[in-house]
Amino acid sequence: MTALRNDTLDAVAEGGTVQVPRYDRTGLTAGIMHFGVGGFHRAHHALMIDDLLSQGLARDWAICGVGVMPFDTKMRDALLAQDGLYTLVVKHPDGRLDPRVIGSIIDFMYAPDDVEAVLERLASPEVRIVSLTVTEGGYNIHPVSGEFDLSNDLVATDLAADALPATVFGLVVEALRRRRDRGITPFTVMSCDNLQNNGRVARRAFVAFATAEDAELGAWIDASVRFPNSMVDRITPVTTDDDRAQITAAFGVDDRWPVVCEPFLQWVLEDSFTDGRPPYEKTQAQLVADVEPYELMKLRLLNASHQGLCYFAHLMGYRLVHDAAADPLIATFLRSYMDLEGTPTLKPVPGIDLEHYKTQLIERFSNPGVRDTVARLCAESSDRIPKWLLPVIREQSTRGGAIELSAAIVASWARYAEGIDEQGEPIDVVDRITERVMASAAGYAADPHSFLRDRDLFGDLIDDDGFTAAYDRALTLLHEVGARRTLGVLLGLEGASEPDLAQARR
Repeated sequence: MTALRNDTLDAVAEGGTVQVPRYDRTGLTAGIMHFGVGGFHRAHHALMIDDLLSQGLARDWAICGVGVMPFDTKMRDALLAQDGLYTLVVKHPDGRLDPRVIGSIIDFMYAPDDVEAVLERLASPEVRIVSLTVTEGGYNIHPVSGEFDLSNDLVATDLAADALPATVFGLVVEALRRRRDRGITPFTVMSCDNLQNNGRVARRAFVAFATAEDAELGAWIDASVRFPNSMVDRITPVTTDDDRAQITAAFGVDDRWPVVCEPFLQWVLEDSFTDGRPPYEKTQAQLVADVEPYELMKLRLLNASHQGLCYFAHLMGYRLVHDAAADPLIATFLRSYMDLEGTPTLKPVPGIDLEHYKTQLIERFSNPGVRDTVARLCAESSDRIPKWLLPVIREQSTRGGAIELSAAIVASWARYAEGIDEQGEPIDVVDRITERVMASAAGYAADPHSFLRDRDLFGDLIDDDGFTAAYDRALTLLHEVGARRTLGVLLGLEGASEPDLAQARR
């Protein structure tokens, strides 16, 4: 077993099964600082920078990770112990593993360790892109109003006079202030999170924070900083101890925090940067003028379908995504949602065969090698459902389109959030507002619409009679006949045989 470090790369590569960086990592410059270093970032952006470095390009575009949350200390410790190296393992449906050591991350800074050092690094001319994977809820945007929440405790603390920045907003805005005052070109702020118009959302968040602190600075950032939109599509489950053990057993590599992912990868990026960019066109990235058609496709088909799968699957007893996706009833439900409700809200997507894309999604969900968990998909629903699924319901409702299956997904979330499964076992509901969500769900017996009365999550959907009728039907079925029979009734397949379901799925 070989511990992963710069000085062990030759040993890791022995046997020819693990690809390792063959470029000289000494002398690389971190032109990118990335907030939110996790599996998702390391399975796409860091990978593509590594691709460029392997081509002898982008030596001034290596990555320095930045952490601001307490859990980021684990990533700091893992990466610094390994000189920033980690193993990316692509898991194929047939069980084949493709391992590769990635060398594009050359440093990691945990902001609470030394706030001033992080600010000066961000303010330095060598940093020209600040990229973000801080989760859907990390932008502090109210799900209904769409405005930046200045009442957030962490934000309010950052905005206090003479406060040391502790949030991504405070750090980035203070660094931009220093660059402005020193006559240094501002960096690009590049969001890679699963949000519609993620660049515009990032602009709204950072400009609002800056304006609250200094109106003139806010106006300068709005006018001077580019916030490109992007869409990233790659299923990247949470790394488990089993993954670590498998990688050690198969390849003899002792990696504190490897990344596992599916073979599929798509990154669509708006070509709009403040101070240059790496030659992303020489990687798998697609540089386009308008990302929106691609992001709507991904958010409303892949991400919304993940929510369509997870609550029903958990209630039916599934714990792994591939097992649930292989159930013909769930697969038929997902494809029906995509065809009847998600697809009608999309714009034409250049170069994409949507029928193939949707078929491929079910195949991707069914990949047994990835071993993605239902629990991961169920987590943080209050940040996901309002951004991925509710826009589909609103658009479909406005045009008089079908919303029955989308409403059933919301109902399945409500049933899941009650915290007790169909076997009477407790459900670990993981959400930034767990107590609030569970309290709303628990009120069902006294008020069938208790879950929908949270207007901070659902806005005025409770006033939409068509939606509430579909929601009521699905939630009543979930309570009376359970998740499996509910799906059968919704699809008109109650009592259908497995071959019938498979035919419907096709």
